Amino acid sequence: MPIKIPQALPASKTLIKENIFVMDETRAVKQDIRPLKIAILNLMPTKIVTETQFFRLLSNTPLQLDITLLTMGSHQSKNTPQKHLKSFYKEPSEVMNGKFDGMIITGAPVEYMPFDQVDYWDELCNVLEWTKRNVYSTLYVCWGAFAGLYYHYGIPKYKLDKKLSGVYKHSTLISKNPLVRGFDAEFYAPHSRYSGIKCEDIAKHDDLLLLAESKEAGPYLISSKDGRSVFVTGHCEYDHDTLLLEYQRDIDKGINPDIPCNYFPHDDPTLEPVNHWRAHANLLYGNWLNYFVYQNTPYNLEEIL
Repeated sequence: MPIKIPQALPASKTLIKENIFVMDETRAVKQDIRPLKIAILNLMPTKIVTETQFFRLLSNTPLQLDITLLTMGSHQSKNTPQKHLKSFYKEPSEVMNGKFDGMIITGAPVEYMPFDQVDYWDELCNVLEWTKRNVYSTLYVCWGAFAGLYYHYGIPKYKLDKKLSGVYKHSTLISKNPLVRGFDAEFYAPHSRYSGIKCEDIAKHDDLLLLAESKEAGPYLISSKDGRSVFVTGHCEYDHDTLLLEYQRDIDKGINPDIPCNYFPHDDPTLEPVNHWRAHANLLYGNWLNYFVYQNTPYNLEEIL
């Protein structure tokens, strides 16, 4: 089943070319079902690319989703045309009188900054507080996961000695949890960040479950026991060439980055990277939508508490 997004959204054409089922609003209203209301707070600078990445994953389930795109009102985006933002995005304050079945808070390239120095931190805190009673399950990604863990649990992030970039092996720790149902014992996922969190800080909170980790990249998948909050420290939504583009961007900036780990064939940056995390990514988002959102959210959204 499809996601329901505006027909004019650039991602729509891309997804249709990839044979992904996208439903326009005219057809969606004729179906006698209630679509799941999903908000995506897009904090990434390349918003159009990020939209497509998440839409691709969210579309691969039997559920109809009604997507609302959000951007921070207290931050001026420099990499996305204002026309696009005005056409397809809302500010959080515009939707806070409503409720959502699910929400995704993306990563952001601000991992090296203290939380309170991020220009939209106060606005984000208002959003995080609002989700407690107005969103059934919230999925936090990379810096969004660090921000959520810090706000809700006081778990700090730690600056890394150098950028963690590459595709790392992870181990599934609690295979009976619905979020990792069907996961292989070991799987791969990309990371791209300058900060991390520690397993011992997660273990201090009885409400949190560490579901997957990597020896090299650390904690990867954390969930509250009730499934109302899910934290993913990596970027399984990334395209096959996203790390390549970031690597080339860092070279152009004179950063002299390390070659992303386990990414290029034979660690040769002249060779085309291969996506070997797509199946995991689709399963993770499918499990979240099915078990943590669809199976538990009230039919009447006003009953979310």
